[in-house]
Parts: sequence; C-alpha cells; structure tokens
Amino acid sequence: MDASAPANDILLEVEDLTKHFILHGDLFSKLAGEKAQTLKAVDGISFHIRKGETLGLVGESGCGKSTTARLITRLVEPTSGEIRLKDEDLLAFSTERMQEVRKEIQLVFQDPYSSLNPRKTIMQILSRPLEIHGLVDSWVEKRERVLELLRYVGLGIEHIDRYPHEFSGGQRQRIAIARALSVNPELVIGDEPVSALDVSIQAQILNLFRELQQEFDLTYLFIAHDLSVIRHISDRVAVMYIGKIVETGPADKLFLDPLHPYTKALLLAVPDADPDKPPPKLTLKGEVSTPIDPPPGCRLCGRCPVETKICGEVDPELVEVGDGRHVACHNL
Repeated sequence: MDASAPANDILLEVEDLTKHFILHGDLFSKLAGEKAQTLKAVDGISFHIRKGETLGLVGESGCGKSTTARLITRLVEPTSGEIRLKDEDLLAFSTERMQEVRKEIQLVFQDPYSSLNPRKTIMQILSRPLEIHGLVDSWVEKRERVLELLRYVGLGIEHIDRYPHEFSGGQRQRIAIARALSVNPELVIGDEPVSALDVSIQAQILNLFRELQQEFDLTYLFIAHDLSVIRHISDRVAVMYIGKIVETGPADKLFLDPLHPYTKALLLAVPDADPDKPPPKLTLKGEVSTPIDPPPGCRLCGRCPVETKICGEVDPELVEVGDGRHVACHNL
C-alpha cells in the first residue's frame, strides 16, 4: 500500500491476490501420463483504491483484468491473497454476509445486452435488485425508485416498459449502470464497460460515469485495454501484464513519463491523430508470453529491450520509486 494513503481513506485493498487454474488436459493427455498445467491468470497482485477515486486497470486481453474483477466480487474464489473492503476481510465472509456486501460492490460488464435478461422489461430488470435486498416496501415505491434511476442515467418514463432489444447499445449500457446504482453501492467495477460501443457513444458513457461519481461519491475500478479510455477517466492507473501488475501511479505522471518498458510500449502503440506521422515504432519484440506455467523471472523477459541476466532469473517486485509511483523492473 502507498504510504501516502491514510488507512481510513482506503476503500478497497488487495494484497498478493492470486488465482491459478489447474489444466488437466484431455483424455489422451491423461493416458499419455502428461502432468497437469497451471494457468496463472492472476499471480500475486497488490493495489488499493481510495474512497471517491478511480483506479484504471489497463492491459492487453488475457492479462487477468477481468479475473481480478471477479475475484474482488467473489464470483470466482481466489487461490490465495487478501481482499479487504473498508478494512474488513471479504474472504472471511459467509455466503449470506457476502450477499449483503454485494450491495456495496457492483459490476458493470462489457456487453450490456448479454447482462440484461431479454425476457424482462426495464421495470422488472431494475426493480429486481431492490426486491432482493429489501430496499422498497411497496409497488409504488419500487416504481418511483426505478423512474429515479432512469433519470440518473438520462432515460425516461417512456422506457420503463420496454425490453432490452428495443434499445441501442449505449442505452443498454445506461440501463446496466442504473441497475448497478439501484442498491446504492460504494464501489463500482466497470469491466470494459465501453469497449463494445462506438467512439462517440463511449465519450457519452464515460462522461456519465464521471457525473454519477461526483453526484453519489462513488469509487471506481475501471478496467479497459484502451489507454485513451483509461486516461480520460482515471485518477491513478495500474498496468497489468500476464497476471502481474508492472506499474502503478497517478494517471498524469504515468502517461507523461512511463517507467516500465511495457507501459512505454503500450503508449507508443497508441495511434497519433496526425495522419502524416509515421506509425509508432514498438519497443517490444516477439510474441506475448503464455500465463500457463510461465518460466521464472520477469514475464516480459524475451521481449524487453532493456533486459539483463537477472530478468530471466528473478521476478521483480513492485517497489515504490517516489511520487506515489510503483514499478516492477530490475533495470530502471
């Protein structure tokens, strides 16, 4: 944890969180006596989120970002590590207690259409969480609350009895956001919530997230692979690569002066708006390593332009380098 962050200011703290999946292979592999492999989807990550801030978690597809979101909400159980919400150990909670805590942590998924029941009206979709958590006492109160939620996300009474297929992608994501807000959460996790939308609609949804954060004092963990999205919405950024966090820091400092070779490569790969500029020159070589039984040492080893002998032998720790920044690299 960042020493500059007061303990009572931390809403969520993750410490050495790990999720390994054992891959047993097919029948022929078993008959051949092949050993099971381990997919290290999340491999010992640590970070914290202060109340009222947005932490952007960025990295390429398959790096473990979405698994991290599911671990925090305990949709997937971790292999090891700690998850603390307001200094309470989430992993020690019973199923019943976790059901209560899920009011405080809500997920907004990438594809709003698949996350909304196509057979239910918007009234039914938005009122269901209210019923589950006992937040309304009457049908009138329930309807008033649903209309209030729709107003928050820029929709109206004319939408209440429609079905998900009658809405555009941007409108469906607004409904998904309204559902997340329905139980008055403190932490909202956006798992690639704008990646399926057109660029112009992305900006509208990102602005909506920011407006709602200010109005309801929300805290966000915002997951994306698009650096422009992360830059637009984040106060701090954590960069993830093959199950590891390789750099964290304030968004302005990280984008202005990236320290880790992988972060530098990500930023160099962002196309420039000037069509006359040559395409960016990537600093990484070779293919992305596999999270299945990775070799010892740094996960970027074999691709990194500044690697040395120790990189292939010792996995670098995420260490503080000043100004609220942490980097996992032997060769800064």
